[in-house]
Amino acid sequence: MTFQEAEALVFGQLPTFSQQGKKALKYDFENITQLCNYLGNPEKKIPFVHVAGTNGKGSTCHILAATFTQAGYKTGLYTSPHLNTIRERCRIDGQMISEERFVEFVGKILPLLESLQPSYFELNVALAFYAFEQEQVDIAIIETGLGGRLDSTNIILPELAVITQIALDHTDILGDTLEKIAAEKAGIIKPKTPVVIGKTQQETEKVFTDKALALQAPIVFADQLFSLVKTNTHNHLNTFQCVRHYDQAVFKIETDLQGSFQAYNITTALAAVSVMAQLGWKVSMDNILQALPQIQSLSGLKGRWDIYRPNIILDVAHNPDGILQAVQNIRPEMGKLKIVFGAVKDKDVRTSVSLLPKSVHYYLCQAQIPRAKPVPELAAIFEEQGLFYETHASVATAVSLATKALQENETVLIIGSFFIVGEAYSYLEEHLPRIKK
Repeated sequence: MTFQEAEALVFGQLPTFSQQGKKALKYDFENITQLCNYLGNPEKKIPFVHVAGTNGKGSTCHILAATFTQAGYKTGLYTSPHLNTIRERCRIDGQMISEERFVEFVGKILPLLESLQPSYFELNVALAFYAFEQEQVDIAIIETGLGGRLDSTNIILPELAVITQIALDHTDILGDTLEKIAAEKAGIIKPKTPVVIGKTQQETEKVFTDKALALQAPIVFADQLFSLVKTNTHNHLNTFQCVRHYDQAVFKIETDLQGSFQAYNITTALAAVSVMAQLGWKVSMDNILQALPQIQSLSGLKGRWDIYRPNIILDVAHNPDGILQAVQNIRPEMGKLKIVFGAVKDKDVRTSVSLLPKSVHYYLCQAQIPRAKPVPELAAIFEEQGLFYETHASVATAVSLATKALQENETVLIIGSFFIVGEAYSYLEEHLPRIKK
């Protein structure tokens, strides 16, 4: 079986959330438990850090993975969704798992596929556990998919749980208030296992503290331990001043992560590293300070205010909170702005669009998935909000026209969903290769 055949078999046969939305979800641990049992329970043989949250969990996972790699640990990283290939979801020291490992896994679980019919996400979680055990990683950073309490990743017993920012997203599944969503995310907190909360929020603080108290889980709020202030940008590195509150120590932080919103994720990772050090892991402040300038190369992170070229930026922001944080990074020096935008049906697209800048030329498009918000529906929202737009049937066409004859005083921002950004990368990498920094 070739990699292409294995990928087509998995993608074509199993229900995927990216394609079908809510009806592809499984709300129990039966399938993932059977998969792991069949594989010899690899999830019981690896130390984990488990990360949940609405926004920022992917970046936080990449920062932590890069830090443990920098500290000398062989580090697994599981994130979702992917942008271009399923192999992106499962990395070891920043490198995607091999095609051979993926084919090996699919061949191994093939007898179960027809009878068990796991979801695409369940299969990918099992793949991560299997690959990390086979590669004998020292530790693995695991990102939840949706929620936390009933997420397939939640069969693990981690060394540490981390919960990033909470915002309204997937409200039809997780609840329509921050408190309800926080309760779902808090489901990853385990008895007597430390938990780091990334951001103190009035609506959610009590949810987390009550759950931690009930489970005797030590809890810390990252933004009560560290404060970050951005001070400069130079040579594609952002500089922050960091204050550690308990001893007022001041650190200079440089990072290749773009976007002021990364301050929250860095703060969360700093707290997580501090807790892991207290648990006996040989990882330090020095390790994270050394990792932060090279997160992209150490972990493979893409799509977070990624300056692909000086005047082409891609960002996977896909809900109102994420869109707002991205918009806050738009600067006058970017010149005339063009935005390629698309979304999926089950997001609060109307609110997201209301947060976008007004005097911009928009290129509306839809990804090649059933969940994509149809362009005519997008156009109706942009029309009612008085925005200037043109419509295109594909992401490739929109990106092609937006980037054609791009002037020095113009910038193209590609945003709205993982799937829009993923298809944009495919087009750009073929037609406009990345300019190396």
